[in-house]
Amino acid sequence: MPIRSEWKLAREGVTGDTLGRALKYTAFNPALTLPLVLLARYTAKGNLLAAEHATAFKHLKTLLALGALSAVSGWLDDRVLNNWSADAYDWSKEIVVVTGGSDGIGKIVVQLLAERGVKVAVLDVQELAFEAPPTVTYFHCDLASHASIAAAATAIRSSLGAPTVLINNAGCARGKTILAASESDIRLTFNVNTLSHYFLTQQFLPAMLAANHGMIVTVASLAAYVSAPSMVDYAASKAAALAFHEGLSAELASIYKANRIRTVIMCQGYTRTALFEGFDSAVLHAETVAEEIVKAVLRGKSAHLVAPETGWVMAPKIRGWPLWMQYGMRKRLDNLMRGWRGRQVVQPSESETGGKGKESVEGSTVLVEGEGGQ
Repeated sequence: MPIRSEWKLAREGVTGDTLGRALKYTAFNPALTLPLVLLARYTAKGNLLAAEHATAFKHLKTLLALGALSAVSGWLDDRVLNNWSADAYDWSKEIVVVTGGSDGIGKIVVQLLAERGVKVAVLDVQELAFEAPPTVTYFHCDLASHASIAAAATAIRSSLGAPTVLINNAGCARGKTILAASESDIRLTFNVNTLSHYFLTQQFLPAMLAANHGMIVTVASLAAYVSAPSMVDYAASKAAALAFHEGLSAELASIYKANRIRTVIMCQGYTRTALFEGFDSAVLHAETVAEEIVKAVLRGKSAHLVAPETGWVMAPKIRGWPLWMQYGMRKRLDNLMRGWRGRQVVQPSESETGGKGKESVEGSTVLVEGEGGQ
């Protein structure tokens, strides 16, 4: 499946991102506004027009300044996030691990990589929900179990070699209030959504450090910035995943001096997958999120991704709002989970039946698959 060009209309239709990109490539594009300003300054006809339309010329200069500032900021983002260093990826040799790659967003990520001939190892408690291409290998793994993660990592190294890219994509949600959530509910959410990132990184990062080459991708959520009733444990686990990404990026540069190991995070809005079926605001398509992850991986550069892009306008800035606005907004989000009926897939280590049945997880909404609808 080809990756959709950003020039095409999004699957979601006309959105805030559509308008934002249009403005980015027109009104806030220095490649367009700079020539106009220069013509107005250094040609006779331009001087005349600028004098006749002084207000418009003033706005044009403002657009040029804002566009140039955005371009410089983007350039600094790229250089600082990548430690002012370049690296090359040979995708015929790289080995990519995708957790939760059997279904959902993870499945699409795996398929997009496989179509480009990339060797992929899928870690999931579920069997593949699609026919595995020649470059894809499935490894059963209970991501809530440290022992299962270690065993799967050993199996990958033995059969494929040392992975160079780790995509921590798997996730789960219970959809319960704080008092309704059991100990097992809470531990499972954090085990899959946060702790597995630590344990998998501990397995695969040493080889990356030895080569000063590799990438670790964290699929978090806009919920990392904004919590809501009946998803407190989920939002907290995603906030912890965001902190994991930020701390890992800093450690790689300052402690391990591994300036060519890349880190990518995806904070996506609520997506149309089985994990968040019935959620009140599931607007993104799984393909949209998966494509952005794959494009970032194939670029071979560190990145902080937010989907939709207009999410940058509000979510990361909410904690800077006055408290009355923050608290008022969170209290109004109680409707989001009222119709939620997320799909369930049991993790053997969390089942009281020892993985032999599902009787002990009635009402479970555990999904260890692509991060559907964060």
